[in-house]
Amino acid sequence: MPMLRRTGVLALTAILVAAGGASAAQAHSSRASSANKSIAEPMVAKRGWNKAQFRCLERLWTRESDWNHRAANGSSGAYGIPQALPGHKMATSGRDWRTNPRTQIKWGLSYIKQRYGTPCGAWAQFQSHRWY
Repeated sequence: MPMLRRTGVLALTAILVAAGGASAAQAHSSRASSANKSIAEPMVAKRGWNKAQFRCLERLWTRESDWNHRAANGSSGAYGIPQALPGHKMATSGRDWRTNPRTQIKWGLSYIKQRYGTPCGAWAQFQSHRWY
């Protein structure tokens, strides 16, 4: 019988730790998202894009990756904040593309400029096709 109690306590502890871990992970993700947006905002302004363009970018990358620089789509191979496909394309902006949000943002903004002109152009594409 003591073994059953110990197992029950261990199981309950595991459940509580898992629940707390999820909250901690969500808090970390939220902080990373906020930090990554803070990196992007001056980079967007430096390109001459206004606040409305940043809002479009914010919506786009929130839908794509929730601004998580380690976001990986297992089925497609897309990676990072801009969900580059394949992810290694971001190496053109830096060898640290897997871990550096600034490198990913730099690559993503260049991609958007080249392909759609502006973040709102990319957002419009995403809204109509569910990809950009």
